[in-house]
Amino acid sequence: MTVDDVVAAAGRITAALPTAEDRPGQRDMVAAVAVALDTKRHLIVQAPTGVGKSLGYLIPAVLSGKRVVVTTATKALQDQLANKDLPFIAAHLPGLLGRELSYAVLKGRSNYLCLQRLREVQSTQEGQLELEDLSAAMKAEVARLATWSAKSPTGDMAELDWAPSDRAWQAVSVSSDECPGATSCPMGEACFAELARRRAGAADVVVVNTYLYGLDVAMNGTLLPEHDVVIVDEAHSLEDMMSDTVGVTIGAQRFHKAAGALRKIIADPLLVSAVADDASAWRTTLAPFVGQRLPRPLPDSIVDSMVTARRHLDRGLEALRRIETTNDDAKQRVLRAQQLSGRLIEHIDSAMGYGSSYVAFVGGSEEYPRLEIAPLDVGPTLQEGVWSKRTAILTSATIPPHLAGRVGLAEGTVDEIGVESPFDLEHHGLIYCALHLPDPRHASFSSAMHAELEALITAAGGRTLALFTSYKAMDAAATALREKLPMRVLTQRDLPKNALVKEFSGEETSCLFATAGFFQGVDVPGRTLSLVTIDKLPFPRPDDPLLSARREALGATAFQQIDVPRAAMLLAQAAGRLIRTRTDRGVVAVFDKRLGTANYRWDIVKTLPAMRRTRHRADAEAFLREITASTASSTPNPEPTPDST
Repeated sequence: MTVDDVVAAAGRITAALPTAEDRPGQRDMVAAVAVALDTKRHLIVQAPTGVGKSLGYLIPAVLSGKRVVVTTATKALQDQLANKDLPFIAAHLPGLLGRELSYAVLKGRSNYLCLQRLREVQSTQEGQLELEDLSAAMKAEVARLATWSAKSPTGDMAELDWAPSDRAWQAVSVSSDECPGATSCPMGEACFAELARRRAGAADVVVVNTYLYGLDVAMNGTLLPEHDVVIVDEAHSLEDMMSDTVGVTIGAQRFHKAAGALRKIIADPLLVSAVADDASAWRTTLAPFVGQRLPRPLPDSIVDSMVTARRHLDRGLEALRRIETTNDDAKQRVLRAQQLSGRLIEHIDSAMGYGSSYVAFVGGSEEYPRLEIAPLDVGPTLQEGVWSKRTAILTSATIPPHLAGRVGLAEGTVDEIGVESPFDLEHHGLIYCALHLPDPRHASFSSAMHAELEALITAAGGRTLALFTSYKAMDAAATALREKLPMRVLTQRDLPKNALVKEFSGEETSCLFATAGFFQGVDVPGRTLSLVTIDKLPFPRPDDPLLSARREALGATAFQQIDVPRAAMLLAQAAGRLIRTRTDRGVVAVFDKRLGTANYRWDIVKTLPAMRRTRHRADAEAFLREITASTASSTPNPEPTPDST
């Protein structure tokens, strides 16, 4: 097929959508992706909300005839692709493709019920003892899961219409670190996780989350089927996701799991207790270093703790090797304990001998600290494991500056484009920067910002998503404004995220005050949301241990290559919460004067939606009052839908 043929085919397919409309940006994206796949050049596409980017990359990818893996950072987008976009394309493609389109979703092993674990829990004495550790309610959950598994075609937890407790699910599932593999398991042929892998191996398109894709890269391609094309949706999070997966993380929970696995098969309480005690010792050892970057070599206290734990794990492996049994269930317990202990030993060895291209730090909290060894630069790993092997399409509603270089895409091998939003942003949106406010680092900033926020919320009649760069700032604003505003003020502390968004969406004049977790992945179309505010430019913490190491490696250019792109990306994501449909209108207000005065301001401003701009609060208030008046007799607010940008 020529590029024109692909664009024409995409037009015929999208014309069948219930809300079919002309989307020039989507056409441009289809053409660019088709060219990239034909020429085998990598492509980065910035596609704002409303473009329909998932169809913009899926249609040309499918028509190329190549095997495709699509990675997403969020479950919402993964579900949209699997349950909406791919079925729609499959229903309209046979005449163009000449055959049926096959697609599959592949998840990490712990998402699937393990039939072997279920068999052990149900049928053996050890399994019954294991169940005795659970409450009556959890035992009932395990029984319910057993009944469900007998009927489920997938064993995927997402198929459940109820939510089992973590402990009940853990009783009938395994992680990739403990599974010995299908060939070593008596239930290997019927294994739900293996069935999912076989379906993925035969599919034209496989949808995975970016974390699993990163694990596949770290494990030299052993988790996913061979593929010609990788499409990275929500690509703005790729660097962070890869940092999490290609490094090493050791928390106390890993020692608890190893001890639990040993306890189920070894009759040596002293040895099992020693491994369990290593969990407490590890937590105590790491707690003083939380939030800190560690020197190389590691501090003696951490090395000593790892050496002791490794010795106990080695003893556990020796005891496992001495076990002789003909019982299949017992053999599986031995294999799982070997897998868990062996993998933990591997990671301890990696941590003790990490090289200069990695940085060590302690993340988490004092209660749950974890040692993390992360790469300074994920580029070489991605170049060797991904970019050199297949064509890549990276896309997001917001592409941060310097993304190609940060993820190892060599200059000259990648094209970058931005397609236009289908929304009339110039007339429907306004970006207001409060240049008259004090510098956000000044003591007088908070009270001045609260007054500004009160005036804007009043003009908007509520209908506000107020975003803050810290919980402290959010709490202070909520305390100050709840006393002054007649409308309801919800905060991120009140409810879980999904329930909070639903509550906010259901009460038209309410306000929602939240922090960084709400800068992206929140979709509230319609008249419930007319105002999005951001207290400060969302720069990363200067003391972030991984980023501080990367800053040192980059030297004088670090601020421009790390801090500014991250702030620009998060601010653009936050601004993107406002205009979600063609009829949405509103104001994005930034209370940080640096957006209009700093020498780096244009690097940030150019990533924001193409709305009109003002530095005068009167302009913002007038526009908000106009919107409030025009919505007084409009139709009810539409139901919120999953964010697909």
